[in-house]
Amino acid sequence: MNLSALKDQPRLLLKASLAPLQGTRFQPTGFPDLGAAAFDGPDGRKLLLVESAQSMANRLEDVCWDSVADDWVAPLRGLPVVKVKSKDGTALTNSVLEAHRINSPYILEGKDKSFLETLKTELSIAEKGIVDIRKLASTLFKYDTNALLHGVFLAKKEIAGGRMRLPRAVTGFIEAEGVAVAASGGVKNDSVDPSGDTAKGFGNVPFAREEYTGLITVFFNLDLALIRGFGLGADAENLLFALALFKIQKFFRDGLRLRTACDLEVTGELTVQRPNGFVMPTLAELESALPGLIKAAASSFANPAETTVVYEEVAAKKGKEEQTQA
Repeated sequence: MNLSALKDQPRLLLKASLAPLQGTRFQPTGFPDLGAAAFDGPDGRKLLLVESAQSMANRLEDVCWDSVADDWVAPLRGLPVVKVKSKDGTALTNSVLEAHRINSPYILEGKDKSFLETLKTELSIAEKGIVDIRKLASTLFKYDTNALLHGVFLAKKEIAGGRMRLPRAVTGFIEAEGVAVAASGGVKNDSVDPSGDTAKGFGNVPFAREEYTGLITVFFNLDLALIRGFGLGADAENLLFALALFKIQKFFRDGLRLRTACDLEVTGELTVQRPNGFVMPTLAELESALPGLIKAAASSFANPAETTVVYEEVAAKKGKEEQTQA
């Protein structure tokens, strides 16, 4: 695996054409009170957001986690992670799968304050002044390496006044162009009582449905300059570059069933838009290289690399009258 073409480059830009695995219709992401995100491009083309950057981040994380083993997939074993367990030891969640990663309320808002105290100590800064992003980067690399790629906002006042945040280093999204609506519909049938109370789930219920057709493209942007700016050193940088590329290749192989009616496949070749001369490593090459890259960077990880937080909900504060009587 050769990453030398990425040296001193600010971005790695990738794109690939996608198409429905069967038929021509696909179901895009939808938003409350908005529905599908259709829009007009600068040149008047009809465009559609098929998958948002925030959703793609979740999907790139999902393909890295083995839910049966409750651990990283095999090539990534040994990477730092914060796991959350119940009092009886049952696995609840972890910093890879949580929407806000290390800022998850299950990690920072329960009765177990041990990890919160660790972050307060390691990210301690003056109330006023410039936030030390390199300090944040080294702490994330130590406890939650994955968050360095997908961004984090430690919004708690107790941690550096709630000012510690990092943008995404790897961003993906899927768009379609030349789109047209494929309108259809159906009926939820009730063969026992077709005129039953639909508010309670009975009766026949007709519904409309909109799917789309169009030319679908997935885009990825890896911010190489941002990662170098963390100041973590060559071993950490190579690991983060390879981890991001692994996520992308693993997503292409395992993660393209976005929804029931949006099952896609890659058509044609993955195109490297920038930098010229870079050849995307195969998934097999990345799987082979990552264990060695993890080992090379392990001295900067927490020991052990897996941090455990026991989640127990904090009881609500008593009202003023209850406190007086107590």
